[in-house]
Amino acid sequence: MTMLLSVDGIKKEFGENTVLDKISFDIALGDRIGLVGVNGSGKSTLANIIYGDLEPDSGNLLWHNKKVSIGYLKQDCFYKQRHWNSEEIQLKDTPLNRDIFEISSHLRMDTINLEKEKVHHLSGGEKMKRALIHIWANNPDFLILDEPTNHLDYQGVEWLIEELRQYQGTIIMISHDRYFLDHAVNRIIEIKSGVVDIYYGNYSFYREERRRRYESQLHAYKAQESEKAKIQEEISRLKNWSDQGHRDSTKKQVAGLGKKEYFRKRAQKKDRQIKSRIKKLEKMQVEGIKRPQEDKKINFGFQEDAVKGKRVIEAKDIKKSFDSRLLFQHSSFYITRGEKIGLFGENGCGKTTLLKILLSQESIDEGEVFISKSISTGYLSQQISDINSSQSVLDFFDITYREEESRIRTLLANMGIDEKMIKQPLWTLSHGELTKVRMAKLISNPQDLLVLDEPLNHLDIYSRETLEEALKDYDGTIILVSHDRYMIENICDGLLAFEDYQIKKILGNPKEYLNGLSNKKDRMIKNHKTPIKNEDASIKEQKMLIENEIAYVLGELSNFVQGTLEYDAMDERFKELIEKKKKIDNDRR
Repeated sequence: MTMLLSVDGIKKEFGENTVLDKISFDIALGDRIGLVGVNGSGKSTLANIIYGDLEPDSGNLLWHNKKVSIGYLKQDCFYKQRHWNSEEIQLKDTPLNRDIFEISSHLRMDTINLEKEKVHHLSGGEKMKRALIHIWANNPDFLILDEPTNHLDYQGVEWLIEELRQYQGTIIMISHDRYFLDHAVNRIIEIKSGVVDIYYGNYSFYREERRRRYESQLHAYKAQESEKAKIQEEISRLKNWSDQGHRDSTKKQVAGLGKKEYFRKRAQKKDRQIKSRIKKLEKMQVEGIKRPQEDKKINFGFQEDAVKGKRVIEAKDIKKSFDSRLLFQHSSFYITRGEKIGLFGENGCGKTTLLKILLSQESIDEGEVFISKSISTGYLSQQISDINSSQSVLDFFDITYREEESRIRTLLANMGIDEKMIKQPLWTLSHGELTKVRMAKLISNPQDLLVLDEPLNHLDIYSRETLEEALKDYDGTIILVSHDRYMIENICDGLLAFEDYQIKKILGNPKEYLNGLSNKKDRMIKNHKTPIKNEDASIKEQKMLIENEIAYVLGELSNFVQGTLEYDAMDERFKELIEKKKKIDNDRR
């Protein structure tokens, strides 16, 4: 394994807040690393240090290859590139070449949109695709991608996964997209409380292994605490015996010689035993197993309003276009109370426009739309331009009486927004924190219908999973736009799919429909490469999972002594995995 970069003891503080606390790890050539952690844990800070935009307070970066070109895609869709230890190459200096035009066609982007004067007209998804086009045109040795799937539609995510598989360089990806992490990385580095934990596998492996490590550490901690309690009991018992011995050594001797000396020596022996156990306790206190830190609980307390009717929305033969651009036509569907419907389609197909129609913010060209007037609706848009960023968090809620303020403070606290933050202006919050504040405003009043346009944008993985659980438990109606495949599959019981300029309702779990799309030949990204057959991709995935487990087992073997039951069990598992890997290789010949 050839090393590219060694991160050695990097520390970074902002004021009194230690973001990175002497972290160390190695990056090998060809690594695909997913960088995860809660919002504000230091992921982007670490990325900026590696790229060279930020200096650490202490520690070093050791580049093993002296000629490395680094490409950095930021969350705001701005891509820049520099050669390590040389002048930065700005995006505007990159020529439009044949590669860019070819890649543009695969992303279904008109190359004219790449002109500088057109950029401000692009959507978030189009800006992200534009940045990705320049990444492949520049072909850096080392890529840092900060939330690369933000704003990308399902097709764009699949294209990116395929491109990363073909890419020969090294990648660090900051992402909260679990589907993307499952298919694009072979190692997870988690930043938590300023330190890093490393997991040799994709997101699914990381999630399971993280849970196993937590339970293992919790079990060891409880065993240690039980041992400490026993030692405390022994100390109390020995102290009673010692006190009794000291008392007996001072009593008037009645018969026999040396009796006082006997009791005195016996008491002194108990004193030494007490000191020994106290030292053991002190050592356990300093060097012992710490209680594993639980994830901060966030309470997305969705509540539905009173039950009102069964039919919520119905569309009959609707059509919508802008100028000469047709979005959809001949489209009919209905949504009943309690349904959780996902909107699925490519960027620009009309999903957000449909939401605006259903919210009476946009008109249709033809057809009819029925929207129940008896329902209350909560809407979370992906745009934040309508927010007065100079307002404080509390002012954002337009609170009119004291009891309401108390309720809002509790709600914000449940979502991880503490007392210090609620007095800050909105512009000081991170993207993830701002999303939580907007979500809090949405759920501060009961709603019959929740209309959510990319609600997971900027939320960390743990907040995403908590939000999903809350939405699954919510009994009201949900209309959801999300490019997070995990969220669509976990929450929705149907889709409104945009196909061939029509909106079609698909009932049942979306997973089957989405898998069907993945299997279509016209969805394979050729780009002058031989398409990977689905069965080959499946075999590759099986092999990757086996290799991940082999790496884990080898790591565990080093923790056990040869000849012990634990070592033998791990060794047996290692042999089984090697046989499985051999069988896959033989079957493919």
